[in-house]
Amino acid sequence: MDASTTDCPLAVALAERLRDHRDALTGRWLVRIADRVSLTPNRIFPSDDLIDHVPLLIVGIADYIENPARPVLAETPVIAKAMELGALRHTQGFDEHQLLKEYEILGGILFQFLSECVSEIDTECTRVELVACATRLFQAIAVIQQATTTQFLMLARAQVAEREERLRMFNRALTHELRNRIGAALGAAQIMEMSEIDPNERHGLNGVVLRNIESMRVVLDNLLVLTGVALDSRQQRHVQLPEAAQEAARQVRSAAKARSVTVRIDPDLPRVEVSAAAVELCLTNLLANAIKYADPDSDDRWVEVRGHLVTRADGKCEVVVEVADNGIGVPAEARARLFQRFFRAHEAAMPQVEGTGLGLSIIRDTVGGLGGQAWAEFPAKGSVFAFSLPSRRETDADAAR
Repeated sequence: MDASTTDCPLAVALAERLRDHRDALTGRWLVRIADRVSLTPNRIFPSDDLIDHVPLLIVGIADYIENPARPVLAETPVIAKAMELGALRHTQGFDEHQLLKEYEILGGILFQFLSECVSEIDTECTRVELVACATRLFQAIAVIQQATTTQFLMLARAQVAEREERLRMFNRALTHELRNRIGAALGAAQIMEMSEIDPNERHGLNGVVLRNIESMRVVLDNLLVLTGVALDSRQQRHVQLPEAAQEAARQVRSAAKARSVTVRIDPDLPRVEVSAAAVELCLTNLLANAIKYADPDSDDRWVEVRGHLVTRADGKCEVVVEVADNGIGVPAEARARLFQRFFRAHEAAMPQVEGTGLGLSIIRDTVGGLGGQAWAEFPAKGSVFAFSLPSRRETDADAAR
């Protein structure tokens, strides 16, 4: 290595200044990043431990400028912090461009600081030494950026692989369910065409056709929501909550009859306006789940839609809608994952019950898009699935008091 670049007084002085000003430089970086991404400054580094990352990275850069014989790659703590930063940015939803821009900003801040220091440091140096210091600064930033980006991309690839596998599983489940539904409806319709069929039997077969077509409609509605496609003109229509509940109950009527499940609607449901498409979609999914997982050993199987208005701490009103049942419930170990896409709590124990595992996640996303939330509660018997939606009218707040 060229002796002129190994014992450079400018490099020593610059490294010392970087260490002394690491917190101020971190502050500059934080402000610049906050101006470019949709995160508040306290979320860019959401803990004291994470905000310590950048000063440590700057110290590592300073060490390399001062002593390039000890490469940054050998500084395990520095590289480890750079990799942790990559993992954090992946969790926060940064994209590749934002990640690269982040280091571009850091590089710009440090190079500006170098130029400021050169004019202030009272140390003679050659142009070769000055260029060497700038080169070391560039190399150090590049190595740390590489560590951060490598970790970010590794996690991104793992996420893509997981989603691809989930998509394959979903395609298999969807194909299986639709094929079975179409086969059942087609078989029943073909038998109905026979002239010698008894009228009572024909009526039963008609119920089979209706149930399977209704089930396919629910699946397709879920797919439309999942892909962001508007359901129909009802998407923008608003109805009274009792009307939405009645419509949802009508859609699952055949399935409920087949499983001997009574669908009840609380007569005291608040008469508030709700999105027809959103609420009917949520209630249809919840009612269908309750019917599918009704307790086969119970002589009195029921599911009930009920609701009430509440006033939040901020004074705003919201409507809470609950679907309660006395079915088999949900195993305790499966409850935390209930609203994850493609997760089915009873898949292993009840493989004969078909489904895609999308219903609850779509409910969560649907009400979340309207400013509400979804959750589940588990009494001693059965389940209660609920969702809340902000009230659309000021008069609803008066009714909640």
